Amino acid sequence: MSCHHHGPCPEVSPIVCDPIVIVRDHYVPQIVPVIHPIKVVDKIHCCPVEKHIYTYSQEVEDGVYGGGAGVRNVAVSGKSSKKRSERARSRRKR
Repeated sequence: MSCHHHGPCPEVSPIVCDPIVIVRDHYVPQIVPVIHPIKVVDKIHCCPVEKHIYTYSQEVEDGVYGGGAGVRNVAVSGKSSKKRSERARSRRKR
């Protein structure tokens, strides 16, 4: 027998099915800029701080004074002098 035996049936056309679809996903990074705006606000707050100013005047009793006006602004520190505190300590030791 031959492979080409047709027998009693006629030759038929092949059936072609729809293709099977295989999807292969590939992912590629895409840069998307995301902008975050930052706003810096500098505020100035005034806080009252005392500044003590002392004035003095000087007079001559007989009214003769060659120095002009006798009123001047003078800044006075609130701390006692170092020499004065050292003297006080030496007196306490005795």
